[in-house]
Amino acid sequence: MSALKANPNMGNSHFMQLELRAITKAYPGVVANDAVDLAVARGEIHALLGENGAGKSTLMKILFGLVQPDQGQILINGTAVRLSSPNQAKAMGLGMVQQHFALFEGMSVLENIALGLGNAAADANLRSRAVELAERYGLAIDPDALVFTLSAGEKQRIEIVRTMLADPDILILDEPTSVLTPLETEQLFTAIEKLKDAGKSVVFITHKLDEVQRLCTNATILRRGKVIGTCDPRVTSPADIGTMMLGQTIVMNQRVQSNEARPVLLEAMNIDDNVDGLPIKIEALSIARGDILGVAGVAGNGQDELYRVLSGEHRLTGAGQLHFNGESIARLSPNARRQLGCAFVPEERLGHSAVPHLSLNDNALLTNLIDASLTKYGLINRPAQRSTAQTISDTFDVRHAGTNKSAKSLSGGNLQKFVVGRELLKNPKLIIINQPTWGVDLGAAKRIRDEMVRLAEQGSAVLVISQDLDELLGLCDRLAVLNQGRLGPAKPIGEWTVERLSHAMLGETEAPGT
Repeated sequence: MSALKANPNMGNSHFMQLELRAITKAYPGVVANDAVDLAVARGEIHALLGENGAGKSTLMKILFGLVQPDQGQILINGTAVRLSSPNQAKAMGLGMVQQHFALFEGMSVLENIALGLGNAAADANLRSRAVELAERYGLAIDPDALVFTLSAGEKQRIEIVRTMLADPDILILDEPTSVLTPLETEQLFTAIEKLKDAGKSVVFITHKLDEVQRLCTNATILRRGKVIGTCDPRVTSPADIGTMMLGQTIVMNQRVQSNEARPVLLEAMNIDDNVDGLPIKIEALSIARGDILGVAGVAGNGQDELYRVLSGEHRLTGAGQLHFNGESIARLSPNARRQLGCAFVPEERLGHSAVPHLSLNDNALLTNLIDASLTKYGLINRPAQRSTAQTISDTFDVRHAGTNKSAKSLSGGNLQKFVVGRELLKNPKLIIINQPTWGVDLGAAKRIRDEMVRLAEQGSAVLVISQDLDELLGLCDRLAVLNQGRLGPAKPIGEWTVERLSHAMLGETEAPGT
């Protein structure tokens, strides 16, 4: 805690490429930013840290011209500027990779890149420039792929490539690694360090404190909209930084695995099908009561297709069998599977897990239409609906200005807590979660993981699809790898290491030299 300090350069614009002074933004019922100061030097990678709802995303939206501050001043290279739109921010040399993707799902990757860059940059050479930049930084893209067919990790690559093609002087990265694999993350870090060496400034928002220590020389910490202070993450421990962010110490519990034989709840056998033209193959998959099974894989290798097959969003048309509690569910819809005691959390929270323009009350109802306490004879029990939304919020510390507010008004991490909490609190017999802790802070990640463990301990089966290998290794009893749509055999967690997992995810049977 001794490393907490005031920023010595604040107010000295001679050294600063970017300065925010006393930025204040209030919404009905909440002050998102309360006189926030931030100073970033040229060639600096500066971390902006805080729990979900601390005000980080609002502050960056103000900087990028998406939101106007109530008070305060923005300086770029010592000159006060007013940024009234993202186009104006881009013209001033800013680029931003947002936490929620700003992509048109029905368009191709190249069309999305062109739209984001505008007419000046979208020339005849755009395809070759985009592919070359993506390959240079190890963030491969398919220019002709339609965005709606891509995973969250692949969409993240598009956002990063599109932003970097504009060659910004100041780059804002809001949770850029949350759906990237360790290899993709390292490649992105190499790209960020090259930008720093070229004199670019980077504002880096993340909940992964090991990444902050790896990349950043300064960090500004927000808590409930206010600056708590700054620190040098190279000399301040992650535990101390976490305490600054949350106001308390968080200790992640490790899952204690059991060797006890338990009855199988979900079983998939010899599945060989196509999900909208993409293959999915499962020779044998089983999850027993009390079991937490993890699925790892490089983004775009079939995670969404696997989720859709198991949740009922895609009903099997090819070979194979899918049983739940001994009953065939291969042709059942998601709601029919929910009636049997299943629950599902898809990867994309805004637009798949939640409807952006609907209130939290209505979003609480979306997957609970079969709950007789909430709907009966086609009528909605509004008090029970509001009570459900509030219980989810209270249990998972979802920060919002009221459950009557829209889902899109929440920060990414708070919305993630809401949609995951909505399913966990049903106490389902089986829950399938795709990216459970995407974009949530340390405290929320612990709460979500503890709830998954609680479900397993009471006899539920839990299947976790995640890009976070540390999460999988610390949480799961067994782990399987998905590569090019094929799900490999599940092995006990003790047989896996991060290195073995990384090579298996790339389709290599063994790490070189082992």
